[in-house]
Amino acid sequence: MPERDMKIKITELYIYPIKSLRPISVRSAQLRREGLRHDRRFMLLRAEADGRYTNIQVSRFPECALFAQALDGCGHVVVTYQGEEENEEKGAPRLRVPLDPAAEDLQRNGAVDVLLFGSAARAFRVGDECDAWFSARLGYRAVLVYIGDNRRPVLAHAPPSSSLSSSSGSKGLSLFSYAASFLPSYLYQQQGRGTQEDGGEEGLAFNEAAPFLLTSRASLRDVEGRMMPNGEAVDMIKFRPNIVVDQIPSSSSSSSSSSDGIEVLGAWDEDFWGEIAIGDPAAAAQRHRHRLALTANCARCVSIDIDYATGRRTDVVLKRLMRDRRVDAGSKWSPIFGRYAFLLPSSAGGGSSSSNEEQGDTLSTTAAAAADVAVGDEVEVTKRLSERDVWAWPT
Repeated sequence: MPERDMKIKITELYIYPIKSLRPISVRSAQLRREGLRHDRRFMLLRAEADGRYTNIQVSRFPECALFAQALDGCGHVVVTYQGEEENEEKGAPRLRVPLDPAAEDLQRNGAVDVLLFGSAARAFRVGDECDAWFSARLGYRAVLVYIGDNRRPVLAHAPPSSSLSSSSGSKGLSLFSYAASFLPSYLYQQQGRGTQEDGGEEGLAFNEAAPFLLTSRASLRDVEGRMMPNGEAVDMIKFRPNIVVDQIPSSSSSSSSSSDGIEVLGAWDEDFWGEIAIGDPAAAAQRHRHRLALTANCARCVSIDIDYATGRRTDVVLKRLMRDRRVDAGSKWSPIFGRYAFLLPSSAGGGSSSSNEEQGDTLSTTAAAAADVAVGDEVEVTKRLSERDVWAWPT
C-alpha cells in the first residue's frame, strides 16, 4: 500500500462547563483567552460544618464522574446523574443551569471566595435549587458557584512577553524566555476583567493552571500498551483535556490513525512542543492561523484512575506511568501526560521563518481575543524545545 501524507490534526474537543463533571464532546469551539467558551465557569463546593468550603474535584470526590452534562442549545447546561430516573425525594432527574446566570440573581444569592491551585477569586452562588439538586445526589451539602467575569491570577508559566513577538520558526527558547517562563505572572501581567464582546478576559476561570490542556492520541496508545497483557483501553476523558491531537492521513477525515503513512506524531512528542499553529496554511480563509503557547507539563494524580462507570477509584493507570513518565524535575513525584497552553496573538501564515519570508507573512500586532477551532483542523508544531519545561507553580 502506498504511503499517504500524514498530518497532525485536532481529533477531539472537550469542554467542562461545571468543573469535575463528565466532559462534553464538541465538534467546534471558540478559543478565548481564559479558555474554551463555557469551559469551567462553574464549580461545586462542599459546605463544611465549620462554615468553610472544600473544592469538589474528581481526584478527591470520584463520585463527580457519575454526573453527565450537555448543552441544550438554548443557553443552558443540562446535568443528569447516571442511571437515575424520576425520584420524588430527589426531585427532577435533570438540572438545567443557565450558562450566563442573571446578575441580579447572583447578587441576591451571595458570593464565595474560592482558592483553587493556590490562585484565588470571588465566585457567586447560583442558587438554592441547584444546591439542593446536587446535595441530594452527593449525600452531603454542596454549593454550585459561578465565576462570572472574575478571574484567578496565573501564578506561573504564562507565556513571557518576548514570546508574543518571536518568530514562529525558532527552535527552542532563548535563555531569557526560558527563565521568564518561570516568573510569577504578577511581575508582568495584571489580573483583569473583560467583556464577552472583547472575546475573553486575562486570567483563569476554574481551569487549574492554564486556559487549555492539550493531549495526544499517540501518547494514549503508549499508555494503553502498558495495560498488557490484556491490552485494556484507556478512555481519554480520564485525562480531562480540552484539545486532543493525532496524526491522520491528509486525504481522510477519519479521526483514527493510520499505519501506512510516515509517522509525524510519536508518543510523548508533545513534551517538547513550545508553540503550535492551528489551521490550514494553504487555505486563504485561514491565512491568519491561531497560535497556542505550550508552557508547562501536566503532572498527573489519582484522578486518572477514576472509573467513570462506577464513580470509584482504581489503581491501574497512574502506577503504569510512574515507572518512566516522571520526567519533570519540578514535579518529580508525578508522571506527565499532556501540556498546558495559552492563546497567543494571531499569526499570519505560520510555518518556518523561511517560508514566512517567502510569503511576506508577519505576526499580527493585535492580540487574538478569540478564535474558532474545529475537529479536523490541522496542527503544525512551530516551535520546539531543546529540553522539557520545568514546573514552577508556587505551592
